Amino acid sequence: MTAGGDDVAFLGARRLGALVRERKVSPVEIVRLYLDRIQRLDSRLRAYITVLPDAALDAARRAEEAVMRGDALEPLHGVPYAVKDQLDTAGVRTTSGSRILEHHVPGEDATTIARLTAAGGILLGKLNLTEFALGGTQQFPFGQPRNPWNLEHDPGGSSSGSGIAVAAGLCAASLGEDTGGSVRSPASFCGVVGLRPTWSRVSRHGSFPLSWSMDTPGPLARTVGDIACLLQVIAGYDPKDPLSSREPVPDYSRSLADGVRGLRIGIIRELTFGPETEDEVKTAVVDAARRLGQLGAVTEEVSLRLVPLAGAVFMALADSDGAGVHYGWLRTRAADYDQGTRRRLLTASLIPAVIQQRAARARALLRAEMRAALARHDLLLCPTAHQAAPPIAAARGVITSRHEVAGRFFTRRSYVTPAALAGLPAIAVPCGFTRSGMPLSLQLIARYFDEATLLRAAHAYEQGCEWWTRRPPEAS
Repeated sequence: MTAGGDDVAFLGARRLGALVRERKVSPVEIVRLYLDRIQRLDSRLRAYITVLPDAALDAARRAEEAVMRGDALEPLHGVPYAVKDQLDTAGVRTTSGSRILEHHVPGEDATTIARLTAAGGILLGKLNLTEFALGGTQQFPFGQPRNPWNLEHDPGGSSSGSGIAVAAGLCAASLGEDTGGSVRSPASFCGVVGLRPTWSRVSRHGSFPLSWSMDTPGPLARTVGDIACLLQVIAGYDPKDPLSSREPVPDYSRSLADGVRGLRIGIIRELTFGPETEDEVKTAVVDAARRLGQLGAVTEEVSLRLVPLAGAVFMALADSDGAGVHYGWLRTRAADYDQGTRRRLLTASLIPAVIQQRAARARALLRAEMRAALARHDLLLCPTAHQAAPPIAAARGVITSRHEVAGRFFTRRSYVTPAALAGLPAIAVPCGFTRSGMPLSLQLIARYFDEATLLRAAHAYEQGCEWWTRRPPEAS
């Protein structure tokens, strides 16, 4: 069994798993291939904080022996994956992207990681992120993560490394965590697929918290089929997370090929056609909606008047939650935070109760508005972001006006936070490229626990496109 060339690195989790089961590729050679690519490319991309070559190769040898014995094999047997360094790994440091936890070594795996390992996955390492998954990090303690389509551009956050590693072929699939867009944003900027599951669909045990009512782990991968496979493994009730749902987990791959004929899709007017949405984004998303219509879906515009406020509502609530989580360290170790993280958490500590209450009421109204729209439509559609990945330097300029504050902190979040505030599942899917070669992304939002319809529609769109087959220039 041999792995071939670098092309194997871009086959994706599901295809690699099938080839391992068919004895056409070797788990050992696959792991060596990814480790070689990490060694060659990651000094520029900084997707990884910690790489586990010895442990990964040991696991690969055991996986290969099981194949040769003819053992019954799990769906991800021999497939190398990586995880955001916000998720605990037994015996392996878990930093949450901060110097404060630089030497923190958990004694137990997060439930998501335990489930991926039980499904045969091989952990390659821990991935870079904005400090404590908050966003706004100015100086990354473990290196500046960079977009593989253009090293001077933002890879998205907070699961930055999770998007980079999949896009650049540094792992077959990855896990991130999405509080207000932290899976979908890097998927959008890096040109891969990213899923935010329904809140409570996936256990959060072993994931460092930001906002208890919005945090959820989620997978990133090259294809929607890979996402379905990963979700199948990590979804389901976990007694270690009492807020995880007992809702039955369907077979997500079974309905992937059912197509979109007859599905009703509402195009969110305020996000798709609003003045903040750049023209290239608007054109790509409208073309994607048209494509879904050609495949048999019924599409129409729908107005959700509160979604432009979602970014501000989210920050009032999630940042306050984060300030509570970090209360002790803010009092005793404030100097150890990155200045961007420290400023944001200290500012959130001063948000008046009246503002938090207004934000909570606005969240309830937004949730009701979205549920009403989804009573009339099977899915909602909009851009994942109002622009392609901006330059890294753009987030570090001096802010000179209230208008600029709103644009920098609220506008981009208003595209991904509506689903988070409502607890709804949402997926980011590549839908084109800018003239300068940066990826663009379509977002679909579904009803509670209806990931099956979400994946089915995303898969139907993906199959008619070639966006997912492209590779970034920094991946070779």
